[in-house]
This record gives sequence, C-alpha cells and structure tokens, in this order.
Amino acid sequence: MHPAGLAAAAAGTPRLPSKRRIPVSQPGMADPHQLFDDTSSAQSRGYGAQRAPGGLGYPAASPTPHAAFLADPVSNMAMAYGSSLAAQGKELVDKNIDRFIPITKLKYYFAVDTMYVGRKLGLLFFPYLHQDWEVQYQQDTPVAPRFDVNAPDLYIPAMAFITYVLVAGLALGTQDRFSPDLLGLQASSALAWLTLEVLAILLSLYLVTVNTDLTTIDLVAFLGYKYVGMIGGVLMGLLFGKIGYYLVLGWCCVAIFVFMFPLLPGAVAHACNPSTLGGRGGRITRSGPCG
Repeated sequence: MHPAGLAAAAAGTPRLPSKRRIPVSQPGMADPHQLFDDTSSAQSRGYGAQRAPGGLGYPAASPTPHAAFLADPVSNMAMAYGSSLAAQGKELVDKNIDRFIPITKLKYYFAVDTMYVGRKLGLLFFPYLHQDWEVQYQQDTPVAPRFDVNAPDLYIPAMAFITYVLVAGLALGTQDRFSPDLLGLQASSALAWLTLEVLAILLSLYLVTVNTDLTTIDLVAFLGYKYVGMIGGVLMGLLFGKIGYYLVLGWCCVAIFVFMFPLLPGAVAHACNPSTLGGRGGRITRSGPCG
C-alpha cells in the first residue's frame, strides 16, 4: 500500500490507549496507595503471643503464696516482720493514749445539745436570777452537761475561743490593721494567757492544800467561758464605739464573777464532804461545806 494511504487510514482510525500492567502486590508488601501502615495484624499477633504461655489462649495462673515466698523469702519475711511491729505499736498506743490524752473524759465535756447551749449562754450573761448551783451526780459520777446546766463543758469555750479570734480579726480589719500575722499573734496570746491562768490556779490550790474535785479540764472549761463576754464586748465596741465596749465588758465581768463564785466553792465542798446526798429525779446531788 502507498504510504499516503497508510497515513490516511491511521488518521481515520482512533488510537487505543496503551494497557499498562500493574504488578500484583505480594503478601507482606505495603499498598502503594495506603497512607498509614496497618498495625492491626501486628497487634493481633502480639496478643496471641501474650496468650501463648497460658496455653489454649487462657492466661497463666498466678503463683501460690508458698511459691511466692520460696521465690523471694527475704523480702516476704521482712514484710511479715514489719506488719507484726506495726500491729504491736498500734496496740501499745491504744493502751497508753489515755495517759496523755484522756479521750474518754473529753467525750463527757462535749456531750451537749442545742438546748443546753442556749441555757448556758443565758446563764453566762444573766446569772443573777439562777438559784440552784449544785452539780448533779448519778452513781458517784456527774451527769452529762446536756442534763445539767451547771456542769462544765468544753464545747462553748472552744467555740467561743475560735469566734473571739475571728471577731478580733474583724475589729482589726475595720481599723485597717488586719494581717494574718496579727491574727495568729492574737490567737497565740489568748491561748498563752489561758494557760497561765490555769497554771496559776493549780499552783494556788497546791500551796493552800485545798482538796477539790476540780480537774485541769474543769479549770480550762470554767476559764474558757470568759471568751463569751469578750466576744460581746468587741461586737458592741464595733457597733457603739468605746462606750458600748466598756459597758458590755463591765457587765460580762460581773456576770462571770457571779457565775464562777458559787460553782468553785461547791467543787471544794464536794471533795471535803462527799457523804451529803440529796436526790432529785433519779439524780444525786452533792453539797456540803468543809469542816
């Protein structure tokens, strides 16, 4: 055929695209179009490898305590020895804790309720009309404070001490003198004065050889009641100035004197003459002068 005719035939026939053979990917070879490696198969293989030691796909059984002890006897013996020492130390502390911190006695001083607190606060501010000052007893032990308004407690002194420190901080704040250091100094000074008062009374009782049923906790309770009046004086000073402060403080000083005067000699009388008994409502009251 003539070359011109071949050219015309080639021009009239459409050209087919060339076929390109794509190699089949072998197992273990990555897909060229895949962005990230497929790690699921590796994880499954690793999971199977972890389960293999147990046999049949189950995890291996944990070793028995005897096997663990035989594997590391020194550390297990030390652990057992330490546990026995801790148990002995706890038992020793439980036996001797009452010698240093009388927890059982402290529970008595916090056996109060809302009615007792209200009556005791009224007695601290207005003790002039109160007639019965005898502390009530039952089976040779004083009844709980919630049953006897004359019994000493530690709830009111503790709350009054904390409230007094906070009210003193408020007073310092109104004078633009508040700082955490001054607040801590106020609390420390109040606690130091309370300690000195207790020590002074104990020393006085020792020097005059007076027998009394009052304990150190009783003295802390009675001396802690003064913070109630001090709170009232500071609050009145904030509201009405110096005149209100001195008026309320003077009233509270006289009230705490009237409150303390019948109770402290009564405690001495109980120790001097414990045989004078009187009953009221199933409770026993003790009183009687020394001599």
